[in-house]
Amino acid sequence: MIYTLTLNPAVDISMTIDRLIPEHKLHCSQPRYDAGGGGINVSKAIHRLGGETRAVFTSGGTAGLTLQELVEKEGIDYEIIGIDGLTRECFVVTETIPNQQFRFGTPGPTLSPAEATACLAHLRALPRPIQYLVASGSLPPGLPADFYAQIARFAKAQHIRLVVDTAGDALRQALDAGVFMVKPNLGELASLIGVDRLEADQVHEAAHTLIQAGSCDVVVVSLGARGAVLVTADGTDFVPTPPVKKVSTVGAGDSLVGGIVYALDQGRSYADAIRLGVACGTAATMNAGTELFHPDAVNRLLDWINQQHPVLTPDNP
Repeated sequence: MIYTLTLNPAVDISMTIDRLIPEHKLHCSQPRYDAGGGGINVSKAIHRLGGETRAVFTSGGTAGLTLQELVEKEGIDYEIIGIDGLTRECFVVTETIPNQQFRFGTPGPTLSPAEATACLAHLRALPRPIQYLVASGSLPPGLPADFYAQIARFAKAQHIRLVVDTAGDALRQALDAGVFMVKPNLGELASLIGVDRLEADQVHEAAHTLIQAGSCDVVVVSLGARGAVLVTADGTDFVPTPPVKKVSTVGAGDSLVGGIVYALDQGRSYADAIRLGVACGTAATMNAGTELFHPDAVNRLLDWINQQHPVLTPDNP
């Protein structure tokens, strides 16, 4: 069972419109509603790949009930941590004529100190053993910046492989505590090692700085449309993005993480894992709004990746 944790989930509402024009009454398409938030999206990806996953997330108010219904429709096992505040709603609007996407994120409800304690208590009460825990997404208002670091210390004590996908000070403090895997983009990686910017050919050295410091075992660096890089102490794997028509980027990073963690949980190599991850992330960009990927598209893209960039082994040098 792969557990995911989403402390600031959302009901994602996506729609299309011909053009966004200020001060005009605009007629949108029928909205699409999806369960959103980093960890929930990771669970959706793992479930679509056939893996066993359970999503743990906060939920409050009528929007929280809608969120639970949407997760149920996905067929995902879940556990909720009840809060007093109203679960947030986020919006994705796509202009169809210029094909531009606008993403509107809200901060989410403020969690009280008692609710923060309840989140940690819920994690401690999860049945063992847990091989992987994916903590993904922003921290809601009210939680301290070291909250993921607190989870990291718990995971380390319980020998749980913790994957953290967040940004800013929350990510930095989690790395100070030590985690299994992180997924920064190029700009976030630069910030973590204290430089203004990085080029793609500097990723290996920069990621090794974090690994050698004991901050993590695996660094996955998203390069956007160019692909992704997975770095461990033993080597680096770069996988380019297959050529596809991009429709939406929502959930692509979460799909990348879901594919990687699913593959590792199946006992597959890091080289195989990053290939599956890139296939999942790319497939997610082929669908509108917040739909994520279809498994058949992942299989087609994975075949393309393996043909263009086969894994090098002693039997296949």
